[in-house]
Amino acid sequence: MDDRAPFPEDARGAGAAAMRAEVRAGLARRQKELPAKFFYDARGSALFERITQLPEYYLTRAERALLVRWAPAWMCRLRCRSLVELGAGSAIKTRVILDALQAAGGGRAYVPVDVSAEFLDASAAELRADYPGVRIAPVVADFTAGVPLPADLPGPVLVAFLGSTLGNFDDAGAVALLARVAQAMTAADHLLLGVDLEKDTATLEAAYNDASGVTAEFNRNMLRVLNRELGADFDVAAFRHRAFYDRARHRIEMHLVADRAMSARVPGVGDVRFAAGESVRTEISTKYDRARVSALLGAAGLAMDEWEGDDAGQYALLLARLAP
Repeated sequence: MDDRAPFPEDARGAGAAAMRAEVRAGLARRQKELPAKFFYDARGSALFERITQLPEYYLTRAERALLVRWAPAWMCRLRCRSLVELGAGSAIKTRVILDALQAAGGGRAYVPVDVSAEFLDASAAELRADYPGVRIAPVVADFTAGVPLPADLPGPVLVAFLGSTLGNFDDAGAVALLARVAQAMTAADHLLLGVDLEKDTATLEAAYNDASGVTAEFNRNMLRVLNRELGADFDVAAFRHRAFYDRARHRIEMHLVADRAMSARVPGVGDVRFAAGESVRTEISTKYDRARVSALLGAAGLAMDEWEGDDAGQYALLLARLAP
């Protein structure tokens, strides 16, 4: 669970068919797994906002501190007229960027892209009140399927992808996503990317196993989403949260573990059986170093322009542009 992951808020019609197909494929694997985007209905988004305020969850605080420190100088140099934010959420950190863009004479338009329409609309309404001179044009979309940009968006454009959400993908998926971002960029545009860094196992695991149990409830929310959107009958209370760091793969894994042998009915998919102790993987959260991020960018047709980490070595912000 990094800062955002996409979920199609309206799962009816074609959206439901696509969701059902992903569920069918994921639950048929030897290690059952489901896409992290299914966390994020309105309730899941609200739970995640609570997670970002927990003492164990350092990512949001570290990233915001870096933005406060570096955004003014970076935005003064880039002078971007528009900001596009993938997985915008509540837009708390967005204000730091918008303030810096406006101070530099830019920031004429803001396009938040998110999958929770309710959350997005509330955030856009607040921003319109606080930034009357900025055109706020929210887009409800799953950005993993593409990066939708309004045709009349004034450039240069800054595309922000924060919260180390890139970590929700394996390397191949991360490159594919970055390549889609690159395809939407011009030579004058930049990508602002936040990445969580490798660190000691205790710190990482504490961030995904908070003492108050909010992350556990967030994890189980995925089953609530499937029950509501697809008419499934998962016994939510019969699954427990598990999160651990796989150092060999440089990633946190979050799982839901069945407390007992059971089956769940998913219409259009069938009966899904769980042995006692069997799990479904609900998320990966990859941790990076500079060399690995640079390699991912290069494979996607991007080049790193700036890199700044925090003093504790926990988190980093970077700017990237199209490779020459």
